[in-house]
Amino acid sequence: MKNDQSLLFALGIAQKAGKAVSGDFAVQDALRKGKVKLLLIAKDASENSRKRLINFCDEHGIKTVDVLDREQLGRSLGKAPRTAVAIMDNNFVKMILE
Repeated sequence: MKNDQSLLFALGIAQKAGKAVSGDFAVQDALRKGKVKLLLIAKDASENSRKRLINFCDEHGIKTVDVLDREQLGRSLGKAPRTAVAIMDNNFVKMILE
């Protein structure tokens, strides 16, 4: 996984390209529709949120990664604090995981 600065940069680009979604409803919708390639979960997410997201992803073969904190995740996207960010493009997945 990239260092924090590189991750923040990649998330910002993914957001601008329309290849990242965040917020409970948007993430859940993207997961249900099968669009998510990678789910980033904030390290300080609540246990209930974490468990719900990880269980869904495990059932559907979607990789999850714990990153940053909710404040940093939101800031990287130009938004309020976020519990999770769904990445919907394999090229951005590669950029984030390398």
